[in-house]
Amino acid sequence: MVQPETMRDGPETLDAYFPVSRETRDRLVIYVDLVRRWQKAQNLVSPSTLPHIWLRHVADSMQIHQLAPDIRLWIDFGAGAGFPGLVTAILLADEPSAMVHLVESNQRKAAFLRAVIRETDAAACIHADRIESVTDHWDEAKDGVIEGVSARALADLEALCGFARPFVARGARGFFHKGRDSRSEIVKASHTWNLDLVEHRSLIDPQSAILEIHRIDPFV
Repeated sequence: MVQPETMRDGPETLDAYFPVSRETRDRLVIYVDLVRRWQKAQNLVSPSTLPHIWLRHVADSMQIHQLAPDIRLWIDFGAGAGFPGLVTAILLADEPSAMVHLVESNQRKAAFLRAVIRETDAAACIHADRIESVTDHWDEAKDGVIEGVSARALADLEALCGFARPFVARGARGFFHKGRDSRSEIVKASHTWNLDLVEHRSLIDPQSAILEIHRIDPFV
């Protein structure tokens, strides 16, 4: 991703891509401030990306909601610092029926995510456990019917499809951020999975993509 030389990285960066309300912007400012504060104690994001956090992380993450504005119930695997899941949850903060389930097994990162949710009223909850444990014990009657699955910088597409399949098989769509190796990951995953997939080129980085997946079936 390349930061335009004429653009100062800050909340105003969003205006060029995804304008938001004042309330949403205020929540995102709180979030970014917390990332910078907690970054001193734990490695939430790559230090080299901090000077461009609004473009490299916030705007990049917002693409998920732009591609699926109708989805209200999400699960985000390997939530980490909250990109994209917590950004989605902030964008949905004023939607009464919305919830983003953030799955993060690292307890320190889970504590950070809880702090952001508390300060921003984001529409999110934390599952501080392994992905497999969360998916294996998912109860639709209690936890809800997942409509969207997201992940960013977690694993290759083949592995992500394995994680997401239980939800996609019941009608959810997968949205996975991928870098310049997205095509090779698609080829590799296609050896294991029969995929119905749409590749959206990133608006933030033309060399990256968001893969939207509608079907994941194993080859038999």
